[in-house]
Amino acid sequence: MAGGVHRAFERGLEIGCESLQIFVKNANRWHARAFAEDEVAAFHEQTERTGLSVVAHAGYLINLAAVDPDVLDKSLTALTDELERCDLLGVPGLVLHPGAHMGAGVEAGIERVARSLDQVFAKLPNLRARVLLENTAGQGTTLGADFAELGAIVAAVDAPERLGVCLDSCHAFVAGYDLRDEAGYEATLAALDGAVGLERLSVVHLNDAKQPLGSHKDRHANILQGEIGREFFALVVHDARFAELPVVLETPLGDDKRGHARDLETLRKL
Repeated sequence: MAGGVHRAFERGLEIGCESLQIFVKNANRWHARAFAEDEVAAFHEQTERTGLSVVAHAGYLINLAAVDPDVLDKSLTALTDELERCDLLGVPGLVLHPGAHMGAGVEAGIERVARSLDQVFAKLPNLRARVLLENTAGQGTTLGADFAELGAIVAAVDAPERLGVCLDSCHAFVAGYDLRDEAGYEATLAALDGAVGLERLSVVHLNDAKQPLGSHKDRHANILQGEIGREFFALVVHDARFAELPVVLETPLGDDKRGHARDLETLRKL
């Protein structure tokens, strides 16, 4: 989105994207300037002209399970702002890492995330954009590596209809979900269905994994260059359950910045 958030469309089209994931502000800062009216108008124009599916990803500083009250307050403010930005642009979903409990324990962390979401949703009663909880690799005290933790958050919020789910293949694999063959693939989707319901799945992050199964190390690899293997990616691109979902890459760009273009070509050959 450098040079204006609407610039994402031309960059996506240049490499053959059908879906885009954007940040609605700098992902590593708490605050950002408001969008100019012409930026918003240009974004809506490009959305209509291109027909591309767009989702947003929340900033990395947000932690709805934070124990530190200052961090939690900043997180609530930042999430509120980003959801308002999504609504302004007409982006239907904001992908969010659930948070890290920072030693307070999983149950306490899930409760704090749910109550935090309740606060944000209460401030934005007419919000159209949904929060899309992303499964995580399980590094440190992060929540959401186990699909059941995502399900517990959804069950605990006052307005579960305002939540969707994002499935990240790298995160799932390094969290211990074996995606390397059809049996493991179907078992993983069954686990997700049991925890949150597949009807809640709203976006897929399609990433290979540099680190082995169950390592809990969040290191993305280019498609077919990691540990997951060809069969999984072939299954995804032929799975009718994903046909209408935005599926996006978060793989390394490489020195020539063409990593996403190569990965798209690889996937389409499958």
